[in-house]
Amino acid sequence: MQTNTRNIYLVPYVIWILLFVVAPIVLIVYYSFFDIEGNFTLGNYVKFFTPVYLKMTVSSFWYALLITAFSLLIAYPAAYILTRTKHKQLWLLFIILPSWINLLLKAYAFIGLFGTYGFANALLEALGIGNRQILFTDFSFIFVSVYIFIPFMILPIFNALEKMNPSLVDAAKDLGASSWTTFWRVVFPLTLSGVKSGFQAVFIPALSLFMITRLIAGNRVITLGTAIEQHFLVTQDWGMGATIAVFLIIAMALIMVLTGNRKVRV
Repeated sequence: MQTNTRNIYLVPYVIWILLFVVAPIVLIVYYSFFDIEGNFTLGNYVKFFTPVYLKMTVSSFWYALLITAFSLLIAYPAAYILTRTKHKQLWLLFIILPSWINLLLKAYAFIGLFGTYGFANALLEALGIGNRQILFTDFSFIFVSVYIFIPFMILPIFNALEKMNPSLVDAAKDLGASSWTTFWRVVFPLTLSGVKSGFQAVFIPALSLFMITRLIAGNRVITLGTAIEQHFLVTQDWGMGATIAVFLIIAMALIMVLTGNRKVRV
């Protein structure tokens, strides 16, 4: 009886997965086998392996890796400090709050900050450095992307640090381990699950960025997400756009498998 009741509760979840996960993926795969004129073809997959799209793929992975690396370098110390401060939940709320703001609004806010007459250039002028081109550069693209994604890196690391048994750290220090050794051999391995979750939460969406590349990088940074947007909305070549999306889905699935949580031995 309990099994039947549990299965009934699963029905809405299964319907949701079928409608909004499985069905869109099936449609994307279906469209990838048609050219711009609606004829069946495998040419889209052959075209993807040309230098243009391979270079775009490498560029997407490189920028996603940079964004993830900088997010981790900032998020881990921030999460570590948060676990040792008073009113940690309040500080955590302040970190989460910006993620509630619409992405487009944040992008336009940074356009104002990094623009020729924005706050950043005004500060550089006051310091005697002079006016600089900040907007539409790799720096602005990575900076804004890290700002947007960093809460999603902090949260899982913070949770992993909170769950860690502090007596293990005390035991390591009692045995003569230095602060660095304690962190590298005890703290980091025990919080690796949080790092992996943060990696997934940042790297995967960073692979498919397109709005920030257009507004902040001025299309100087071309990613797979940008190419998909162009093919679906500009060139109307849905088949090629769907083909790129198929490879993007495969890449995301592989990343999730490779960064899946496993038991960590200390």
